[in-house]
Amino acid sequence: MTLPAPNLDDRTFQQLVDDAKRFLADRCPTWTNHNVSDPGVTLVETFAWMTDLLLYRLNRVPDRNYVRFLDLVGVRLFPPVAARAEVSFRLSSQQDTTVRIPKGTVVSTRRTSTEPAIEFTTMADLDVVPARSVRVASSVDGETLRDHTEQLGFGSGFACFDERPKEGDALYVGLDRPAPSLIILLRLTCTVSGHGIDPDRPPLVWEAWDGGRWRRCALEQDTTNGLNTSGVIELHLPRDHAVRDVGGMSAAWLRCRVVRRRGVRDYRESPRIVSVVGAAIGGDVDAVHGAQVSGEVLGVAEGVAGQAFALGQVPVPTTSEPIVIEVSAAETAQGAAPAALPAHHRSASARAAGDGTENGWTVWHVVESFAASGPDDRHVTVDPTTGEVRFGPLVRLADGSVRTFGAVPPKGSVVRVRPYQTGGGQVGNVVARGLNTLRTSIPYVAAVYNRAPAGGGLDGESVREAKVRGPLALRHRDRAVTVEDFEILARQAAPEIARVHCTVEESGENAGVVRVLLVPRVTDGDGRLDITQLIVDDRTGEAVRAYLDARRVVGVRVSVEPPLYMGFTVGARVRATATADPDRVRDDALGALYRFLHPVTGGPDAAGWPFGRAVTVGDALGVLQAVPGLAYVEEARLYKANPLDPKQLDRVERLDVAPSSLAFGFGHQVDVVAGRNTSR
Repeated sequence: MTLPAPNLDDRTFQQLVDDAKRFLADRCPTWTNHNVSDPGVTLVETFAWMTDLLLYRLNRVPDRNYVRFLDLVGVRLFPPVAARAEVSFRLSSQQDTTVRIPKGTVVSTRRTSTEPAIEFTTMADLDVVPARSVRVASSVDGETLRDHTEQLGFGSGFACFDERPKEGDALYVGLDRPAPSLIILLRLTCTVSGHGIDPDRPPLVWEAWDGGRWRRCALEQDTTNGLNTSGVIELHLPRDHAVRDVGGMSAAWLRCRVVRRRGVRDYRESPRIVSVVGAAIGGDVDAVHGAQVSGEVLGVAEGVAGQAFALGQVPVPTTSEPIVIEVSAAETAQGAAPAALPAHHRSASARAAGDGTENGWTVWHVVESFAASGPDDRHVTVDPTTGEVRFGPLVRLADGSVRTFGAVPPKGSVVRVRPYQTGGGQVGNVVARGLNTLRTSIPYVAAVYNRAPAGGGLDGESVREAKVRGPLALRHRDRAVTVEDFEILARQAAPEIARVHCTVEESGENAGVVRVLLVPRVTDGDGRLDITQLIVDDRTGEAVRAYLDARRVVGVRVSVEPPLYMGFTVGARVRATATADPDRVRDDALGALYRFLHPVTGGPDAAGWPFGRAVTVGDALGVLQAVPGLAYVEEARLYKANPLDPKQLDRVERLDVAPSSLAFGFGHQVDVVAGRNTSR
């Protein structure tokens, strides 16, 4: 338990009044009316009230000292985390030349009378190349391609699958060039022939070759009713779309493959296609919440150690590009191009590895502290929460000498910062299609939107939260020794991570390896997740890996990875009460299953399904019995399933989960039998 804070003066208001009255009895014995109606007693109570306020402020001193002590040991407030989203740019029409969406393009939500616009900034250039379809083929054996390019536009079309379509049959569309991260619009002319399917749920999946494997494409829209009627299909291609030779024909291929899914009806005959025309009409690019701040001049160096400057706008979110501080080589006016760095100002390390000077500006490296900085190291610290930019201090040593921790900028040199971002917080977790306003004018761009909700945004740490974290930081002293240390430090490196779990391999060739398992924060409305939403961003994984590598014990091997997800599906048949709506009962039952068995927000304590905890049929029964309008559960089954291949189902009574694994539920099905009214 924590040490009790001392109460420097514990007297209350009433005690102060009573003490004053006893004092008056000694000094003024003739003053005998001590009732509250007496004007003198009113003055006594007034001064007692003022004294009580002073005592309250006095007792706040230990809290202030506590915060100052945390500051001395290096506890700093975590800055906010910026939300990220994939933003789609749609052109007004296909173009004959490449359209570039430059890095730094700003998109936002619509501004209203009560809510300001929320801005996102793109993180990379996006080139919408004029990719077009040049080949159309099909395959019924997975190897041989039947070229239908010459048949396009003639007769009654061609059968794109086998006479009786089976799993693996595919329609291939070849583009003249790769279209990474682009939106491809396919215009198809079809005849009504592919009978047997549900047009709203066709047994098809669209894929693109990414240089190593076929990757699934996100389907924006399909108005062809499963290749049965003329319409359009809009696809979002993966980032590594590449050219491949298939059946002796080389192209940047897309394919539509027949699959089998549980509960989805199959084709009884192949669809027939008359023509296919495809072209790039837009693209996708990552964007981060925050406004872009152009490079600004922070001030002029005085040539002394420990000088501090301040950024113009704060806070700087952790997921933005790193801040880059530059110092001019000589005394210049603001905005003027400085001369080259004089030789006597160059550090020994800089002369050994290149002075890092470009156009008269020298880059100073941002470090966490000056503890390991030498007198010639061009180091600087930046507090992303307060915006303070500080150069190394001058410290007097025990022998009376002095030493600078970090180099000192030359007197008169200009200090500036390159463009950076400001913003972040939970406000950036906007809903799907919320980013619909283009703030930067770009020719040929007709619309912008985010297909999925933005996620990962977190508010900055408060002082109250830092006071709770402070003792934990002192416990591990910024070193990873125990599994709890690894978990705490991983959260510090990536606050946007929802869950961290650390295990140690006890046997085998990897014995002793520390595995740090990361589960990303996900945004979902009803608990349903796709397995791709649980993939940790590469940038986040690298940040955690580098952070832990600098703090691990020598000789310890650390692996930062996602947990092994054990997929399962619940199937149940339940009976509703006589007055309940079966459709409402079904929706509520499915929602309850998804919420309770959720890997991030489910479980008994709503903190995510526990690592290593098995899933049993009893878990499903307990959830379903509590659904309103449900009379009883007639049958409940548990199936072990592969999230990447849902058709593989094995019925089990208990799904055992390893300590380094996490259960992942998907595709739950609940059949509701309407209740009977037994009243006469």
